[in-house]
This record gives sequence, structure tokens and C-alpha cells, in this order.
Amino acid sequence: MDFSLNEEQAALKESVRRLCDRDYGFEHRRGLLRSSEGFSRELWATFAELGWLGAGLSDDEFGYGGGPIETMILQEAFGRALVVEPYLSCAVIAARAVAALGDAAQKAELLSAIVGGEALVSLAHNEVGMRGNDGAITTVAVSNGNGWRISGRKGFVLGGPSADFLLVSASTPTGVTLFKIAAGAPGVEVLAYHAVDGRRVADFVLNDVEVADDAVIGPVGGALPGIELAVDHGVIGLLAECVGAMDAALWLTRDYLKTRKQFGVTLNTFQALQHRMADMLVETELARSMLLRGVAALSETDPAKRRAGVSAAKVQVTEAAVKVTAEAIQLHGGIGVTEEYIVGHFYKRAVLARGLFGGTDSHVERFAGHPRQAAA
Repeated sequence: MDFSLNEEQAALKESVRRLCDRDYGFEHRRGLLRSSEGFSRELWATFAELGWLGAGLSDDEFGYGGGPIETMILQEAFGRALVVEPYLSCAVIAARAVAALGDAAQKAELLSAIVGGEALVSLAHNEVGMRGNDGAITTVAVSNGNGWRISGRKGFVLGGPSADFLLVSASTPTGVTLFKIAAGAPGVEVLAYHAVDGRRVADFVLNDVEVADDAVIGPVGGALPGIELAVDHGVIGLLAECVGAMDAALWLTRDYLKTRKQFGVTLNTFQALQHRMADMLVETELARSMLLRGVAALSETDPAKRRAGVSAAKVQVTEAAVKVTAEAIQLHGGIGVTEEYIVGHFYKRAVLARGLFGGTDSHVERFAGHPRQAAA
């Protein structure tokens, strides 16, 4: 199998790495996290101008003819620089949900706005107690004749604090239905906070939020397959981010050991530390291979095979990411645990990734064909 990039993909990889190296230094990132929104609107507009917000979407999806490979390229570079802009939540997960479920008019409206950087959209699907089971939804939507009334609570919504629109999943008599809701609509309460890696996330409390019938995205009661597909794309994007973080932590540690001295010699001359660096390299390359396996799984027409491939990649990559970034901290010593040094922030990103979209246990169970049931 040929894993080499074509000319356009190679150019995308070069452009995103060049921008992150030039404009996304660690101190710049720290400044963004302390800002009111937690990311740069100016940089988001640049992403749109460069075509990155539509790089992972096909021409029919109002994108630029790409797919999961383009998403992987971007997310790996974003993981290396610890980018905090809501690319994963908006341009990957929300966009994929609309592409999978929306009708022609909804795709034209929402996807073109996402790709053009004109609207930030987040999928509000996760709930407390879901534990990786996408069907365990307690938010309820009731038809009132002229539209729908939605009540419930969504937790840990990526990109939620800055979203213009939410794609809210809710239980209806015939199954799970997806609704488009303005983030500032009456009855929507936003509870924003920081994730462990510093990015902004939010819980949303929906108190009898009323929407019209045209707010329904996709078939009434039939949204779950599209949501699961969108989340699987999000998982693979997250894993690419992990591989980027692992790779950056690995080579940052190599450079540190080449300069830090102990007993009159640099640390890279100690054989025990060389062995640990070799183990980190092996784990990183294995994770990269599993990422490619996960990307390939997204093309499976059988949802069960797709889910199994994605879950296998999720377990392997996130566990390896936590291991490699933790080793990087240990090999740096005391400086590795300071807020002012970047290596500890790679670990925080890896720890967050391990728990997002279902933890290790739920994905092992999904891979084995026995998804975790909702908590009683």
C-alpha cells in the first residue's frame, strides 16, 4: 500500500508547518489562552483564506476535494504546535455531521459558512453517563405542532463557548434527531470553562428551547448513524493531533539531552537514556501506523468495520501519546513540569485526548463488539 502524499497534499503539509513554525510560537499560544475567547479570530480567518477549513471536505460538500488524509495532515501539524483554534470541533466534526445528514439547502448554508470562516459550529452531543455510547441520550425533543421544544444538558462541547450555532442531538419518539440551534437562543444556558490543556469548552443547559421544523438536520429519528460517522472522523483528527504532539515532544527531548550536562558530559551519552529515547521513537512510529489504519477505516462502507478500526486506533494512539509525553517530562527533569515550558503541555493534550469521545475501556469494548451500555 502506498502511503506517500500526492503533490497537493505535500504542499498542504508544507504550508501548515510553515505557518505554525512562523506564527504559532509557544508564547503566542499562551497569550491566546489568556485572551477573552481563548483563540485568534484573525488566525481563523487566515485558515479560511488558505482553504484549510474546507481541506477535508469534497467538492460536493462545499470543500476543496479533500478528505481524511487532508484532515490528518492539518491536525498533525496543529498537534505539534498545540493549536487552540476550534478546527476539530467546527471544520471536522460539525462539518461532517452536516455533510452526512443535511439536505441540499442545509449543506449550502452551513458548510459554505464553515468553509468560509463565517460561522463557528459545534456538535453538542456528549452527555454525562454516555461513556462512549453515542445512543445514550437523555436530552429530549418534543413536537409541539409548530416545531420542537428541546430540554436537556450537553457536556464538554468542544468549541462551545465561541460557537455561533450548535448541532444538538436529542431523543425523539422514533430515535435520535439532530437540531440546529443558535447558541444565543432563548433557553440556552452556556457554562464555559477550561479543559485540562487550556482550551475552552462548555456545557449547555437547554430549558424548553423552541425551534422550527426546518431546524431538523437530517431525518427525524434517524440521525445517529450520521452523528457516529462525524464523531469517528473527529476521533481520527484527534489521533493525528496526538501523533503530532508525540513527534514534537520526542525531538524536543532529543535536543534537550544533547545540550543538558551531568557529570561533565551531555545526557545523550548515557546509554540508559538512549534506550528510553529509542522506546519513545518506536511508540511514536507505531502510533503513526495505527493512525493510518484509522484513516483507512473511515472509508469502510460497513459501519461495524469502521467503528472497529477507529476504536483500535484510538486505544493504541492515545495510550502511546500519554506514555511518550510522560517520558518526555521525566527526561527533562524539573523543567518539564513548569507551565512556562512546552513539554508538559504535550502531556496535557495527550491526557485530554485519551478521555475524549470515549475512554480506553469503552473503545476496547466497542472493538470487541460489545458497546458499553448507559449507566442506570
